[in-house]
Amino acid sequence: MNIPIKTLHCFLRLVEIGNFTRAAEQLYLTQPTLSKMIQRLEETLDQQLLIRSNQKVELTQAGQIFHASASQIMGQWHRMEQDLANLSGLKSGHLRLGVCPMMSTLTIDLLTKFRQTYPGVELHMQEYGGFGCEQALLADSLDIAFTALPVTNSEQLSSVPLQGYPLKVCLPNDHPLTAKERINWYDLAQYPFILYNEDFSLAKLFARLTKEAGVTLNIAFRSGQWDFLGAMVEEGMGIAILPEPICNKLDKSRLVFRPMEKDLFWQIGLIWRNNLPLTPAAEALLALSRHRS
Repeated sequence: MNIPIKTLHCFLRLVEIGNFTRAAEQLYLTQPTLSKMIQRLEETLDQQLLIRSNQKVELTQAGQIFHASASQIMGQWHRMEQDLANLSGLKSGHLRLGVCPMMSTLTIDLLTKFRQTYPGVELHMQEYGGFGCEQALLADSLDIAFTALPVTNSEQLSSVPLQGYPLKVCLPNDHPLTAKERINWYDLAQYPFILYNEDFSLAKLFARLTKEAGVTLNIAFRSGQWDFLGAMVEEGMGIAILPEPICNKLDKSRLVFRPMEKDLFWQIGLIWRNNLPLTPAAEALLALSRHRS
């Protein structure tokens, strides 16, 4: 069986994007070329890998098995390329970096320093929620990732903390809870709540804390974008809990911020797989983060 590495790469990108037309654009291929490539792959394997529709593609059972193996193969290929490219020092290569959308602005200083120090290394950044970053690392489609700590898969992932920030309740300035100096989970349960997407570490943290408190939040909306969360609170669509740096970016003339009764903190850090060696570029980013912390 002879399957080119390029075919594996294109297959994985197609599954990630979920649409032939958009995937072809990002791969700099025509849509018919990508379709023929996947068709030849399925003929080689004698298995249907994808369920095709006008809107999206989905993996068959065979596709799921092949996707898992293809991800591991591409991860190993990437690591080999990086090791060979950097035999004489970190002068070139690629860093596959995961970033949670809400912390992108908080990591810019470290990433700027990395680019200045290693200008020959290309950064390939992917946005995921915290749990999404963990899954991408375990699938070996990322080298290292910024996320909130602690991680869910602590036995398989290593981490280093970078910075911690208080979490604040974000309220419209005419909301009844603004009369309180501190707010608890029972208070929050009385009103519509705007929560992060399910793959965000904070969503999982809040689920655990409310369960411990015996409280069920009235979840009205979910989003992974802090500016959209803030805008919904401003319009009275619900209340939210946001990290202090995000609160500082919002309109304080329309919003009020209160601490929780028991202080909550948002700890961000870098995570990576502990059973695989870091690529030279990931090792360099980790070293820079420790130097700056």
